[in-house]
Amino acid sequence: MDEFPRLKTGAVAQYPAQRTTRFSTQVMRFVDGSEQRFREFGGPLRRWIVQLTMLDEEEMDAMEAFFLAEQGGYGTFTFVDPWDETEYTGCSLENPDVYFDFTGFHDGRTRLVVRQNR
Repeated sequence: MDEFPRLKTGAVAQYPAQRTTRFSTQVMRFVDGSEQRFREFGGPLRRWIVQLTMLDEEEMDAMEAFFLAEQGGYGTFTFVDPWDETEYTGCSLENPDVYFDFTGFHDGRTRLVVRQNR
């Protein structure tokens, strides 16, 4: 399984980075007014927004090659959480298309959204 590329500094993301955790509970209401609750999935699902700026040409090429290898959001890979270095397997890209903007020397930027799958 592929792993999300790291920058030359060894980091996966830059600040400001965003991470969300999602839980899902379904509620069934019965005619008598009582409720039954159950989990839609077994544990929390995580999502990271990775905004990268000031990338050099080599880092931009690595990000673009990774995006193409994963066929956008169709592939799965391992992602290392930038906050606690936990490895999450079976992640995929949420954005079906992505921009790779390289305007000058050490001025590349992109934005990728990574989601944990179950």
